[in-house]
Amino acid sequence: MPQNAAKNAPINAAGAARFVRAGGHEHIKVGVTDMDGVLRGKYMARDKFLAALRGGFGFCDVVLGWDVDDALYDKARYTGWHTGFPDAPVKIAPETGRTIPFEDGLPLFLGEFSGDAEAICPRGTLRRVLARADSMGFRVKAGFEYEFFLAAETPQSLHAKDFRHPEPVAPANTGYSLLRATTGAEFYRDLLATCTAMDIPLEGLHEEMGAGALEAAIAAGDGLATADRAVLFKLVAKAVAQRRGLMASFMARWSAEAAGQSGHIHLSLTKKRGGGSAFHDPKAGDGMSEIMRRFVAGQQALMPEFCALFAPTVNSYRRLQPGAWAPTAASWGHDNRTVALRVIGGGAKSQRVEYRAAGADANPYLALAAALASGLHGIEHGLEPTAPLTGNAYEARVPRRLALPGSLDAAAARLRHSAAARDWFGEAFTDHFAASRDWEARQFARAVTDWELRRYFELI
Repeated sequence: MPQNAAKNAPINAAGAARFVRAGGHEHIKVGVTDMDGVLRGKYMARDKFLAALRGGFGFCDVVLGWDVDDALYDKARYTGWHTGFPDAPVKIAPETGRTIPFEDGLPLFLGEFSGDAEAICPRGTLRRVLARADSMGFRVKAGFEYEFFLAAETPQSLHAKDFRHPEPVAPANTGYSLLRATTGAEFYRDLLATCTAMDIPLEGLHEEMGAGALEAAIAAGDGLATADRAVLFKLVAKAVAQRRGLMASFMARWSAEAAGQSGHIHLSLTKKRGGGSAFHDPKAGDGMSEIMRRFVAGQQALMPEFCALFAPTVNSYRRLQPGAWAPTAASWGHDNRTVALRVIGGGAKSQRVEYRAAGADANPYLALAAALASGLHGIEHGLEPTAPLTGNAYEARVPRRLALPGSLDAAAARLRHSAAARDWFGEAFTDHFAASRDWEARQFARAVTDWELRRYFELI
């Protein structure tokens, strides 16, 4: 199958069947995301895959109850030893079909949990939020920007030194350096070509501030399709790196000396009727329509409650610190990179909001669901934002209610008690995800860190 087959990807089950038969492969790769956004999947025999296109297939529901280390959440009601780990139904999303160039054009499809599992499925959760946007008369356009760390390591070398002091692929701060992008051109070309072949269009790829730091901008598009691309980009970046003897990490902050790694989301709404921008008002002094103003107000109001969705790990809160190029409160402003919500103007085609609070470690489906649902909530309730901030937002006085939680356990508690989360994401999802984050926080609370050993071992 040609490497550009993704450009002719199927849009329905019949098209997917033709797509697979034309490739001539005996097996197809399928994947679903767990709660952390990690793709879990398998190779499936072609005939079984073709049958699954019509009726779905069963996938052990444990993947929705596992953390990133394959340990079971201990307070999850949906799955666990008490349920016997049955199969949950998965439906294949035919529109996600593309080929993997370094696997001889092997087809890859994403799936989504259905049945009872649909209520907690990350992709299903985003799809429900998008459906609600549609019912409100809006189409959603989104784009992701990812910062990630490239290390001159392999999984074996990092395990051998217990993950201490990962070696950057290149030393020193070299933001936007064309020298680094040229001397490292083999990785750049490989990643760009693979993304093109797999229908993950990148608008840009460059050196970021910090040793070994890169940033990639995924082109904006339909909300669900762009989230699919974001999920796949993280997989592809890691795979391309490891095939070259390197490692890519999307940790929110891999070193105390390094800046945080973000997963910024650009969002805009268009009107279903007429197709014009719902965010741009040429008569407004700042170009913001009433709808956009209320959208930003909703994002601002619910950001502290939804924090666990876009900052889902213990490490996420190492990034949400002053001076780490990440917000610490739900602030907003015009073209200001120190705030949480950066309003970008310039006309009907470019008017959008950049949700800067999200980290690179977030599940793309859930980060987008949080950014979108909160904005739509603002429209539904006619909310108004605070005054826009100018200058350094870290030095500004922000209402206490807009401060972001300082830890994962605090964020999990805010989500669990959020009426808005239960309204937008459902009772089952909110309870399950909050329990999963509480579990993650408790695993860290049991750990003895290097910092504690250095500080206390000799002197206390």
